[in-house]
Amino acid sequence: MKTTVLSIVGARPQFIKLFPLSREVRKHFDEKIIHTGQHFDPEMSDTFFRELGIPEPDINLGINQGGHGDQTGRMLISLEKQMTQLQPDLVIVFGDTNTTLAGALAAAKLHIPTVHVEAGLRSFNRTMPEEINRVVSDHTADHLFAPTQSAIDNLAHEGLQDRTHHTGDIMVDASRAIAHKARQKSSIFTELDLDGSYMLMTLHRPYNVDDTEKLSLIFRKLGEVDHTIVFPIHPRTRKMVDHHRITIPGNIRLIRPLGYLDFTSMLVHAEKIITDSGGIQKEAYIHKKPCLTVRPETEWTETVTDGWNRLIQPGDDNFTGEIRSFRPHTPQSDIFGRDVARTMVEVIKNHILTKEKK
Repeated sequence: MKTTVLSIVGARPQFIKLFPLSREVRKHFDEKIIHTGQHFDPEMSDTFFRELGIPEPDINLGINQGGHGDQTGRMLISLEKQMTQLQPDLVIVFGDTNTTLAGALAAAKLHIPTVHVEAGLRSFNRTMPEEINRVVSDHTADHLFAPTQSAIDNLAHEGLQDRTHHTGDIMVDASRAIAHKARQKSSIFTELDLDGSYMLMTLHRPYNVDDTEKLSLIFRKLGEVDHTIVFPIHPRTRKMVDHHRITIPGNIRLIRPLGYLDFTSMLVHAEKIITDSGGIQKEAYIHKKPCLTVRPETEWTETVTDGWNRLIQPGDDNFTGEIRSFRPHTPQSDIFGRDVARTMVEVIKNHILTKEKK
């Protein structure tokens, strides 16, 4: 009987990470996919499965409302029931969302071996829900797939070196495969009728968009950049802008949230990236795009030390100047690895499942 691997996803970044890993996993194992429903908007969920050719989830829990504790608790209850029925040999969780935490906890309670993909990242900012999720998931999971050397160092510092595997970052495989698809299928430039160079922005972190004064300040300063900034606006950001009637400068073009192929096409052709997303920082690096990160810290410290990412704060006097002038001056290092999905599956085959069967 074929070994069953259960992949648990719920949010946009997890769908993207699942894309290359699922293809490789299914060459060797029987994979089941559970979607918790954390991201339920079609543009944030269904589009990714359709465009990337990810198999439809076997189960969708439809859990997407409520605060962090309520949402995580309901996920935990439902995932425990599903795992009890499915009896998987291995559970895979991704990243740092409530879905990650609930999946890791449910598997641990049922004594099912668990892999945490993208383990060891630390922003050292405990006010971020993601930081709590990733730390607890790392200390709960049995096997930690670390993307970078700094992630390995973080895990060793926390006494988790015996569980750690240096696999590289799955987004290397995802980003390159998706860029190829985007070149073939995306028609976003025709749709938007873009003329000339532009910067691409994403903004969704609560400490940026839930503070009306801060969000207004960000837009006001971006208006001084004197460059077209295309902003596929996140639903939570759109809600804040509309509710508080925040003024949007003329150089910022608000557009609907994009499917991943369209977004990747926009990213690949952008002059620079402005973001507060952890994943977009990494994608910008992989596609060799200068990145301005509107945060006081980052999990992806290597992108900063390598000179391709710069942290900026809207309250800084040089906020606008940094956006205008930032240009990397050094070649990139190979910090995220290659053929990562294959490496991960080899670790699962030759180390994890072999060890668990003994």
